[in-house]
Amino acid sequence: MSVNGKFSTLKIDKVDDKGAWIKAGKETILLPQKEVPFGTKAGDQFNLFVYKDSSDRLVATRKKPKAQVGDFSRMQVTQIGKPGAFLDWGLEKDLLVPFKEQFELMKEERWYMVKVCLDTEGRVVATSQIEKCLETEHIDLKEDDEVDLLIWQHTPLGCKVIINNLYSGLLYKDDAPEHLQVGDRIKGFVKRIRKDKKIDVVRRKGGAVDIVEAKDTLLQALEAVGFLPLNDKSSPEEIKAMVGMSKKAFKKAVGGLYKRRHIELVGNGIRLLKK
Repeated sequence: MSVNGKFSTLKIDKVDDKGAWIKAGKETILLPQKEVPFGTKAGDQFNLFVYKDSSDRLVATRKKPKAQVGDFSRMQVTQIGKPGAFLDWGLEKDLLVPFKEQFELMKEERWYMVKVCLDTEGRVVATSQIEKCLETEHIDLKEDDEVDLLIWQHTPLGCKVIINNLYSGLLYKDDAPEHLQVGDRIKGFVKRIRKDKKIDVVRRKGGAVDIVEAKDTLLQALEAVGFLPLNDKSSPEEIKAMVGMSKKAFKKAVGGLYKRRHIELVGNGIRLLKK
């Protein structure tokens, strides 16, 4: 299996004035002299990232790029050249996104979600054609599975997410904190897999935990000010702006606090009851 474009634990075969040489199967890889630690000798092992340099030679580095082949990551365009856009991915050689692999024409200094891959020549490149990189037919998930979520795109419904580095999903607006940005990674759970194989996800498993959190949030807000001008007729936007939750969560939290006699309902809002 080729180590090109990935991190691997590799053993030094020999050291000379050019650097440390490594044999990985049929491949010969150079760790340049400037990156070879003092005293390195044959038999030493290092965790290295391998890629092709500007001369198409396999080289290794001890530096850590933002992503390896198969990973999704948000990166910034440093410049536009004849072959495409170049991204800053943490190495001396920028990462190329060929024009044909750009979902939209990229611009300098802007940030884009991309997937790192190998082109037909074995060079590490990236693509922003995210939809084409995601599995849509064979979904090896079930409801309530805990999953890793990468925020990929904001939509009117919520946040598009990449699930477990493999599937596309949707985190609805009511469950998506406003501070979430493209590129953020969070944990979540599969809520449902639809008949059309679209996947809905949530940040927490089941509704009980969400209700408890909403009650705590609302109670803390009331303890700070004593009164909130919110009720059943308040708009979702007003509720979101004032207490940071959906109207549905707000109504459940109010119901729970009212039953426990923590609050009273007045004509134009809710008031904290003194203990």
